[in-house]
Amino acid sequence: MKLSILIPVYNERTVVEKSLSMVLAAPLPENLERELVIVDDCSKDGTSEILKKFAANHPEIRLFRHEVNQGKGAAVRFAIEKAEGDFCLIQDADLEYDPSEYPVLMAPLLSGRADAVFGSRYLSGEQRRVLPFWHSMINLFLTLTSNMFSNLHLTDMETCYKVFRTDLLKSIPVRSDRFGFEPEITMKCAKRKLRIYEVPISYHGRTYEEGKKIGWKDGVKALGVVLYFWLVDDLYKESYGRNYLNTMTGTPAYLNWLVSIVRPHLGDRVIELGAGLGSLSGMLMGKRLRYLAAETDPLSLHSLRNRFLRTPNVEVRDLGAEDERGFSDLDDSFDTALLLKTLEYAEDPAKSLRRMAVCLRQGGNLVISVPQGNRLNSLDRGMGYKHRFTKQSLVSMVEQNEFVVEQTRELNKVGKLAWAVFGGLLGSEKINKLNLKLFDKTVWLTKLFDSILPWSGLNLIVVARKK
Repeated sequence: MKLSILIPVYNERTVVEKSLSMVLAAPLPENLERELVIVDDCSKDGTSEILKKFAANHPEIRLFRHEVNQGKGAAVRFAIEKAEGDFCLIQDADLEYDPSEYPVLMAPLLSGRADAVFGSRYLSGEQRRVLPFWHSMINLFLTLTSNMFSNLHLTDMETCYKVFRTDLLKSIPVRSDRFGFEPEITMKCAKRKLRIYEVPISYHGRTYEEGKKIGWKDGVKALGVVLYFWLVDDLYKESYGRNYLNTMTGTPAYLNWLVSIVRPHLGDRVIELGAGLGSLSGMLMGKRLRYLAAETDPLSLHSLRNRFLRTPNVEVRDLGAEDERGFSDLDDSFDTALLLKTLEYAEDPAKSLRRMAVCLRQGGNLVISVPQGNRLNSLDRGMGYKHRFTKQSLVSMVEQNEFVVEQTRELNKVGKLAWAVFGGLLGSEKINKLNLKLFDKTVWLTKLFDSILPWSGLNLIVVARKK
């Protein structure tokens, strides 16, 4: 396994060589290799020349340079893109943090307990330089504010020492160019429900005379970052796989509406294929004897396992609708199979139906929710859809695969108008999240008129029984 040590550098000629030497000499847990991903953020004091000479003698170093100064956040973002290790650790190029503590930081990750580890300067570390009172108070106030909005209980949100599983870190979009990186990544880790651990670290802080760069203005900006990312759910990079349910996590009223339609058809043993982030699973599992949430997307599987870690009746499995081998031990095991917002992503929807037929007992229920229509528009393609379905085409496909259709229902006729305007007339490829939240606030009204509006619904729900 490999640890990528991400090092943003800007004007640190007096300490950078010693700092990097300490990073290279730092102890690592057994069987863990290291690479140093250094991003010189357009240093102008001679740091660049020092870095070039130093990197030439150390093959573990990969050196990059920004031609225009962009800030710490931008440098870290670039380093994340270049990282090749299994874990990413952020290390400033000064001497404030002690690389000899890497084993302490890595322990919760290597044991599999954590997705991210924050090194805290305010837990009982071995050493901590005493610095001005108000500087510490500002840090603690920012941490308190972050905790209030993220619902985390951290002692040091602004710490540099943050370590992540690389696959998760690469999936998080980083927007902040400067010191807003710390509150941004903290808010997003909280919203993604990553397992965060804190460990005590030593701290040898610098004064401004010694080269410290962060100031009170950055503290004010950090408050703005906390508030912004509390309001905005910018949690995943560009579309990967089934991102519709990721987006719909911000629409609880709509999800409740869908759940109220699906719930009456559930038995004691339920399999949900394409469970996404578990938003619907968490609402449907109830007191079921067995609820199997199945996914193929690695990030969704990670989210599901975290979410249902201590829920004994929920099982999470890497089980794709296209993976025939994954169903060998599930023959006739379930009373209900759910394909909610799944078939539109499948290469072969009929094959997905056949696989569900294998899982269901005789007379078991199949509940399907799909986007209704004849043609894909730009918004559909932006969401990753491969298909839309008419009522006739879906019923025909279901009945050809060992099922008898017992009920069909159209849903969200108001939403169809908005989808047609944004995806058809305006050519949008993404859902505007503000519009989505406004829609969710009016779902109570939409439900009242949905059945009497004269056009077809955006979504189609089919309930069928296994022959």
